[in-house]
Amino acid sequence: MVASRSRRSVLAVPGSSPRFIAKARGLPVDAFFLDLEDAVAPAEKDAARVAVVDALNEGGWDGRLRTVRVNALDTPWTYRDVVAVVEGAGAALDCLVLPKVTGPDQVRWLDLLLTQIERATGLEPGRIGIEAQIEDARGVSRVDEIAAASPRLESLVFGPADFMASVNMRSLVVGEQPAGYDVGDAYHYVLMRILMAARANGLQAIDGPYLAVHDVDAFRRAARRSAALGFDGKWVLHPLQVDAANEVYAPDQDDYDHAERILEAYAHATEVERRGAVMLGAEMLDEASRKMALVIAEKGRAAGLQRSDPR
Repeated sequence: MVASRSRRSVLAVPGSSPRFIAKARGLPVDAFFLDLEDAVAPAEKDAARVAVVDALNEGGWDGRLRTVRVNALDTPWTYRDVVAVVEGAGAALDCLVLPKVTGPDQVRWLDLLLTQIERATGLEPGRIGIEAQIEDARGVSRVDEIAAASPRLESLVFGPADFMASVNMRSLVVGEQPAGYDVGDAYHYVLMRILMAARANGLQAIDGPYLAVHDVDAFRRAARRSAALGFDGKWVLHPLQVDAANEVYAPDQDDYDHAERILEAYAHATEVERRGAVMLGAEMLDEASRKMALVIAEKGRAAGLQRSDPR
């Protein structure tokens, strides 16, 4: 079963910016990550860790999924990021995002370190989840191993900018189709690889950011592509993108109502009437119908939808 915590919109928040942190508290996102990686200059890493710990402990996040993106393991900052954040604010933290993951051992390293810190600080072992960001050809080539590396894993996240660079994609517009690619979707292969690995291991799949933040129509177009495949959400970089992400990655009301009706009818027929042939109006239902309906219903419930039709 895919992890149920909703991630339709995942807001990137620079960990070194009190102004952006304060603004993030008022945005209707499902999740956020306080960033210690790309959004923080090397000279500001130490100060950003302190600011992130303070921001988590101060609260005010109103049920949003609370995550922090640490630095990649090819930098000198990762270990100190994890120790400082989890020791300082582990009780107010839901997940850590590990960027530029290229193999399963990196995830296992983070799992082990988290376990040691949790035990040392009295936190429940295993409570803090991991999100693995897949950002280059090496990561994509080993994504199945990465997805199975730890029971802490909750999601795989596509990182388009570094991926585009790693395969020499001929574009400087992150998240957009490269010039000359006029048939299909240049990202289809990598998105499907990530999605299949995620689903095979009960994880969520999250699309990466679209950097032209003021072009909401283009953001929506890119989001619809991954949502149509089955992705659970997308990173957002600007308040203008939030409503579009929440809309695109949630089922519409009619589909949600229909999914709940299917589940209700199937449960009544198989559990109460004890028969396998199930009809809902003129629609024949089977176990595959139930599974498909459950996906839509769970996404709707996670998004806070309520049935509009009478039961």
